[in-house]
Amino acid sequence: MANSILIFSTILLFLNLVTAQNYSFSRTLSPEELGIKPTKLTHLHFYFHDITEGPNSTVVTVAGAPEETRNTATFFGNVVVMDDPLTVGPELSSKLVGRAQGIYTYASQSDIGLLLVLNFIFMEGKYNGSTLSILGRNAILSKVREMPIVAGTGIFRFARGYVEARTYEFEPQISLNAIVEYNAYVYHY
Repeated sequence: MANSILIFSTILLFLNLVTAQNYSFSRTLSPEELGIKPTKLTHLHFYFHDITEGPNSTVVTVAGAPEETRNTATFFGNVVVMDDPLTVGPELSSKLVGRAQGIYTYASQSDIGLLLVLNFIFMEGKYNGSTLSILGRNAILSKVREMPIVAGTGIFRFARGYVEARTYEFEPQISLNAIVEYNAYVYHY
């Protein structure tokens, strides 16, 4: 009987060691384990439509500076949420290729400088469902603005790169609507 218990205990111990899982916090992977292929550089070109007025507005101001500290020249302190269309051409009626969803904050007291936290969500072709994340300063009155691409999903997993923004149309005396031309340069796998 003692031998049977010893054999049974040994078998249980062996099975426990064989089936035990290693629950560690981290491990090193090779890129091949995730199916990562050589890096590609992709250029995307599209137009961003920021519609601030009317029934089809794509932006909403969700917070503003208190009256006593408000700087109306730079809109300092205002926080805006957006869901802007991205199109192939500068006309809003041109082919929709995605959406720009995020937040911008008027973060400068001396000029109109935005802190931009933005996701480009693509809906076209092989990029459908993929995203790029942008985080940076957008000095909207500058001719060309450069902001970093900090991440991506889908086809843009492990993305890095930058975007260049150029104002295509903005007439503040008529409305605050803007059309911005974007060129994105993305390294991805």
